[in-house]
Amino acid sequence: MSARSIVVIPGDGIGPEITRATVGALERLGCGLEFVYAKAGLAAQEECNELLPQSTLDLISQHGVVLKGPLTTPVGGGFRSLNVTLRNHFDMYANVRPALSFPGTLSRYEDVDIITVRENTEGAYLALDSFVSEDDERAESKMVNTRRASRRIAHYAFDLARKQGRKKVTAVHKANILKAVSGQFLDVVRGIAKEYPDIEYEEMIVDACAMKLVMDPSRFDVLVTTNLFGDIISDLCAGLVGGLGLAPGANIGDSASMFEAVHGSAPDIAGQGIANPGALMLAAAMMLDHIELHEAAEKLRHAIRETIMAGDRLTPDLGGDGSTQSFAEAVYSRL
Repeated sequence: MSARSIVVIPGDGIGPEITRATVGALERLGCGLEFVYAKAGLAAQEECNELLPQSTLDLISQHGVVLKGPLTTPVGGGFRSLNVTLRNHFDMYANVRPALSFPGTLSRYEDVDIITVRENTEGAYLALDSFVSEDDERAESKMVNTRRASRRIAHYAFDLARKQGRKKVTAVHKANILKAVSGQFLDVVRGIAKEYPDIEYEEMIVDACAMKLVMDPSRFDVLVTTNLFGDIISDLCAGLVGGLGLAPGANIGDSASMFEAVHGSAPDIAGQGIANPGALMLAAAMMLDHIELHEAAEKLRHAIRETIMAGDRLTPDLGGDGSTQSFAEAVYSRL
């Protein structure tokens, strides 16, 4: 088997800890991966005086697949999100976030299996023409959607549903109020839905969707939506299955794709060895599927599921008294 190179960005805060645990699992799978390490975020700034060095961008361009730990994003001021910068730089237009119930977790539901497909490059996150007035009394930011971006995310969602044997796609929108930007998105998805007669299609206003997700998540299958709504809805879905500790995400583009834990860098617990590596391990399984190593992906998911079901050396967020390393070792033992 020829080796496949993966760019690994350990990230900030708990990132290096959960990245070590995840790379350890990939090494034990023995599926011919080689790891090329790159820096981004605060660690890169300390070493290179740059948050996102050109050398990191060059490595991603060269290898095309990234496993990334969480990067710190300041709230309010400070620098722009590096996650958003990477997604836009490489046009990773599809953000895919599965929410799947794991037996043994502290969650309200036992049968959640939802995928949120989020347009990843436009909408409110572009923050076009944003400014704050000189007297600090007024702030503005432009929201932009295009038919091109709406078409490709809609096709991606329906193709994913068909590929995975799923039954329904729900378009989540706010076209009743945001008649231009959200209305255009909805109009495009309606047209694309007609190309997939084998997939049930429905539409739902975002606030109603949030309520119904909490009341009865079993009614949902694949959700497709715009950038901001997708960010919020996917975190809500993570809450249905026990929290962000088991929430992976994929950012898919034509030239590069990046796989990550959805949660943040958690600087308050960095270095304590108690961070849950489950989300990044599940993201690594998504990465393995992406590069057509499906058997290895399923082995990793199975090992994680069995570890959680057994309550074996789990981290505190999962109700255990274990550590990052003890959770990782429990997974390794099942590989």
